[in-house]
Amino acid sequence: MTLPERMKFGVFLAPFHWKDENPTLSLDRDLELLQWLDHLGYDEAWIGEHHSAGWEIIASPEVFMATAAERTRHIKLGTGVISLPYHHPLMVANRMVLLDHLTRGRTMLGVGPGALGTDAAMLGIDPLTQRRRMDESLGIILRLLTEEEPITYKSEWFELNEAMLHLRPYTKPHFPIAVAAAQSPSGMVLAGKHGIAVLSVSIVRGGSIAPNLREFWKVAEETAAEYGNVMDRNEWRVVMHVYLAETKKEAMEQARSAAGRYQREYFERTLGHDSVVDGPADKIIDAMVEKGAWCVGTPDDLIAKIKEVDEDSGGFGGFLLQATEWGTREQVYHSYELLARYVMPQFQGSVKSLDASQKWSENKRDELKAKRTAALDRAREDYVGQRR
Repeated sequence: MTLPERMKFGVFLAPFHWKDENPTLSLDRDLELLQWLDHLGYDEAWIGEHHSAGWEIIASPEVFMATAAERTRHIKLGTGVISLPYHHPLMVANRMVLLDHLTRGRTMLGVGPGALGTDAAMLGIDPLTQRRRMDESLGIILRLLTEEEPITYKSEWFELNEAMLHLRPYTKPHFPIAVAAAQSPSGMVLAGKHGIAVLSVSIVRGGSIAPNLREFWKVAEETAAEYGNVMDRNEWRVVMHVYLAETKKEAMEQARSAAGRYQREYFERTLGHDSVVDGPADKIIDAMVEKGAWCVGTPDDLIAKIKEVDEDSGGFGGFLLQATEWGTREQVYHSYELLARYVMPQFQGSVKSLDASQKWSENKRDELKAKRTAALDRAREDYVGQRR
């Protein structure tokens, strides 16, 4: 394997919620989930920004992250992602620096062009300009974070007049920064241009310029070389839909209905993605698992899947679960617990020494048993001798 000695595990919390449920309670569950993940030892959570379509109901990841930070102790919190064309770059930088201080360094910045066309339409933004504006905005944000001299800059959509950060980052030189990349080459190009981290899905989507993750990553590496940067695979996070139970049969049965509704009602009917299957929605889960897009099964199934993605990609450093509610509250929480108990240790080196210690003890069993027996015999003899 080409995986790091200790892989990072986390969630990508869009979040997705059924639009006929109480949204206030849905947001409460999101916060409770992060508390549970913090307790289980997950490394990070990335929180989305959306403004339309009815399902992904966090409009400001920064506000949500500030609330979550007060309820957690260790887990790092990232924007997953801030849609840069929607915001003035000075405002983004200032809000993230504030979060960096409030969380004592648990903040991460994830950026993207904006995933939902309906968001851009409401804001009057031409989709053809979004990726270029993301590039322009990120360049300014990085300058604000690293330069101390005032910046004057005039763009077609924002302006800076002797701008500077009056509050510098808590994390030195600044908090981690990642760019989303799913299909278009722009995310990988931007990552290479600035030498920053990447958030990507586990399977390259149809229509991409790259046939697989390995080739997709090359876009970032080749661009990085052009700009004198070096990409770090350990800062590449891969996102996948995962649902675990004690047996694969249980996992498929628990998730079948909700997973089918999720794909059919949101991605197909709301966003207009192509249908996964022509038949009923409850058949979608079978098709997605078969094509390798989702992992629904046991911890052993996920261990095998991560190794498979490792082989396909050439190595990555973080594995993120797409947060969904495909089972009951207890079933969903148990799925996260199974991953923490049985999957994480296999990729973080935490059971390697335990296994070595057990094997050493087993190999020494007969020898040590004989010595223990001899010691007990000697103790009895000494006792009898003393009594005499």
